[in-house]
Amino acid sequence: MATFSILPLDRFVVAKTAIKRPREIAYFSYDDEHALYPLSDQSLSYYYPPFIHAPGEGEQHRANVSLSNGFETFRKHDDSINEHLDALLDTLAAYEDREGHVVKADFITWRGMMTKIMTAPSDMFNEFEMNATCFQGTIFLEEHKAAKSMPANNGPPRSDPHGARPSQEMMQYWGYKFEALSTLRKPWAEVSRAEIESRNNVIVSNEAQYCSIVTTGIGDTSLILGGEVDAVMGAKPDNADDPIPWVELKTSQQPVDQRDDIKYERKLLKFWAQSFLLGVPKIIVGFRSPDGHLLRLQEHETQKIPGMVKRQGQGTWDGNICINFAAEVLRFLKANVAGDGIVWRISRKPKSGTINLFPIEDVSVDSIVKPSFRAYREQRLAKEVATKLDSTG
Repeated sequence: MATFSILPLDRFVVAKTAIKRPREIAYFSYDDEHALYPLSDQSLSYYYPPFIHAPGEGEQHRANVSLSNGFETFRKHDDSINEHLDALLDTLAAYEDREGHVVKADFITWRGMMTKIMTAPSDMFNEFEMNATCFQGTIFLEEHKAAKSMPANNGPPRSDPHGARPSQEMMQYWGYKFEALSTLRKPWAEVSRAEIESRNNVIVSNEAQYCSIVTTGIGDTSLILGGEVDAVMGAKPDNADDPIPWVELKTSQQPVDQRDDIKYERKLLKFWAQSFLLGVPKIIVGFRSPDGHLLRLQEHETQKIPGMVKRQGQGTWDGNICINFAAEVLRFLKANVAGDGIVWRISRKPKSGTINLFPIEDVSVDSIVKPSFRAYREQRLAKEVATKLDSTG
């Protein structure tokens, strides 16, 4: 077993690690039935702010926006299904086939895995288990999802019948409801006023998603990351090299005291890491009351959040340490995850000061790197070798 020590953190207070700006190379959509469409933007959403105030100024004109509205009809995706890296790999294969070349990287994974790694030094309750395997010089990294003994409940989620406190399911719903209130399915110019004003009555669903696939780099490690993006502000630029004005939408309870401020500052760590990794430049937070009424909006520029926390906050986390830490963990994994056909477990327990890496036998390589992708890559490699031999012969 190989071990990476998280503590002491002061060894990660070094010169800034070089970062390669995330650049979108491909994307895919899940439709309203969660069917996959590689290289399709059909589920791309467009940001348009929710109506919090009626025309006029002041509290007397505040609209009564309840994020609980529609909870009973929520169409919730069954997240107990282990989708592995399949959608990411299917789309990557389609992109490479279209472009005629393989996109090489040290790691291929979901953005969520890198978020867990990057936030680990500042969140002692952050736990994770991941599976990794090496294929053609690339480490494929995914979450380890233990099989669930109970069948998933796909019916409407339940709340506290006594109304004493919103359930976890209800609070999760508030986030999806905020997204529904803040987005359009078509560009603003193609949407009627009636459609904009009726967003509060739309059935909320998290089946449809738009996911971006980017190439990026942290230190001397190259990565291909896939992750869902909530919306674009305006439109995607025609030039693929230009930054995309993505928007990340979040909800949080309105802080009322210093304890709440610290809690929000810790939330900002995850908000920042998620957006930083995928190249999302703006985060819009909908602050709510304890019972789920939308109160106000606040915009954060992703790149400015670490500086804001350092200057004005309680010092609960340091963005530089998180980036330097992530670079070292990736370097550690590159040095130790080796040998095709071997599956490795990456584990960090709550309050643990170490990340452990060890080989396992109860997970197959094919569950991480699907056989069709392996076959595609092997065929493409054979063609490239044959082409080189022909050119030198």
